Amino acid sequence: MIGVYDMIGFYSYTVVLTYMGLASAALGMILTVQGFAKYALFCLAFSGLCDMFDGKVARTKPNRTEDEKRFGIQIDSLCDVVCFGAFPMILCYSMGMRGIAGVCILVFYLTAGVIRLAFFNVMEEHRQDETDEARKYYQGLPITSISIILPLFCTLRPLLGHRFLSELHICILTVGLLFIINFQLRKPGWKLLSFFIALVAVALAKIYFF
Repeated sequence: MIGVYDMIGFYSYTVVLTYMGLASAALGMILTVQGFAKYALFCLAFSGLCDMFDGKVARTKPNRTEDEKRFGIQIDSLCDVVCFGAFPMILCYSMGMRGIAGVCILVFYLTAGVIRLAFFNVMEEHRQDETDEARKYYQGLPITSISIILPLFCTLRPLLGHRFLSELHICILTVGLLFIINFQLRKPGWKLLSFFIALVAVALAKIYFF
């Protein structure tokens, strides 16, 4: 019988939320290609919710080895590429970003997200070598922010009418640029995170029921 120590990887409760977010994104992509984009938005928001807390959960484990920490950084970023890079790209394509301009913007968005995550991995390894404290600032816009931005933007569809698609192009292009523009963004506290969670929940309820 194969035991956990005979398998490749590090297995503990610290990565459960990360994998739940990945599974949600995979389900969301399936829903999107099946034509259920508005339900896929819930999967995107849920992936974002998992990402909000996975780091906090990981830091509760005492005596994490350096390999476990580095594995956590890598697995988190790899899952983020799927959850907040590829998944939103497919979702926006299903919403109508199918022309040359739309496809170019989506490819740029994904590329910028990957660049930001790779840069984060390098900087985070250096930071963790120097301190165990949680980050206080982000460099550039976190790629996970799309899990808040896109559901909120979709609530504006009735107001924007025929302009929704052109504004969606601008929104995704702007978010992609903010991934790679070098600026400091203060990490939100619990009150602000709770506000964002409530705001996205209201936005999803509006999309589903109204």
